[in-house]
Amino acid sequence: MMGLLRKISLSLICALAICMGSLAHSQGIVVKQAELEKIDAGWLLNANFSIALPAGLENALKKGVTLHFVTEFQLTHGRWYWFDEKAVKVERQIRLSHQPLINQYRITVGDFTFSAASLAEALRATGTLGGWSVIETAAISPTKQYEAAVRLTLDLGKLPKPFQVDALNSKDWSLSGEWLRFPFNATMGNVVGRK
Repeated sequence: MMGLLRKISLSLICALAICMGSLAHSQGIVVKQAELEKIDAGWLLNANFSIALPAGLENALKKGVTLHFVTEFQLTHGRWYWFDEKAVKVERQIRLSHQPLINQYRITVGDFTFSAASLAEALRATGTLGGWSVIETAAISPTKQYEAAVRLTLDLGKLPKPFQVDALNSKDWSLSGEWLRFPFNATMGNVVGRK
């Protein structure tokens, strides 16, 4: 009887761990794929991110709080004798807002603005990056090996002050993505990095 109870307890603990793990991964930012596309003047970055908002951020967005996302791209060259050389470091701002009166979401990247009818569509658009010029040919050496890295994060510093305090104290307000790193050199054509 004790053996059976022990097996049932272990099964319940395993099931709970799996559920907790899936909940932890259901919220956040995950980079699915990134590609450096070769053009005459350098390389363009195309990337896809999956974004799942925690409940606190989703509620704040629906009440009119604008969320500011930052896409970061870095190209580094490792050196054994000193810190890594940062050949390229660029950022791109993306704003996501909700207009309750017309129940639409607005995504703004630089001077380009477009609307989405649902939150799922707005998050897909926020997480899709295409044709961003990140590397100029003159900025890198054709003989060096580099490591490319890309990520998308929520810029907590751009939230209104009361929400910044909540963001520091609650996981329900935390949203960040991990770096996707992949090798790169100037002699390659298009380069694809995947998680």
